Amino acid sequence: MLLKYLIYACLALIPIACIASGGAAAPGFLEGHLKIRSSGPVDIGDENAPTVPPENYGEYPLLVLNRGEKKEVARLIADENGNYRAELPPGDYVLEVKGRPRAHLRCKPQPFTVVSNRTVRVDMDVIAVDQWRVRSTQSFRQD
Repeated sequence: MLLKYLIYACLALIPIACIASGGAAAPGFLEGHLKIRSSGPVDIGDENAPTVPPENYGEYPLLVLNRGEKKEVARLIADENGNYRAELPPGDYVLEVKGRPRAHLRCKPQPFTVVSNRTVRVDMDVIAVDQWRVRSTQSFRQD
């Protein structure tokens, strides 16, 4: 008789265990490539002017935000080749670049959707605008 109740108890716990452990959907993956382009060096007559290599991927962290609330879900840094990969729960997201002041970056946020056990590819192109170039486009008043 005790064995019968023990079997019933185990059978009753199986659905609870399944809900607790397997209720969440399997994650999906985001992968892509970060391409940083310069707006081009400005010729100011100084051939020794320093230039910043666009491959400084650490200066351009990628933010994964959930699309509805715009809350940060993950922060990614591209590897030395500009590639990135992350495991994310299924859902709708936006990929943005954070880093230098926004006035000096030109990039478009990329919306994407992660599906369970699938990989979505989202490449990000960033144009880094020289600070000198940004300031030089302003009109100056001469009296």
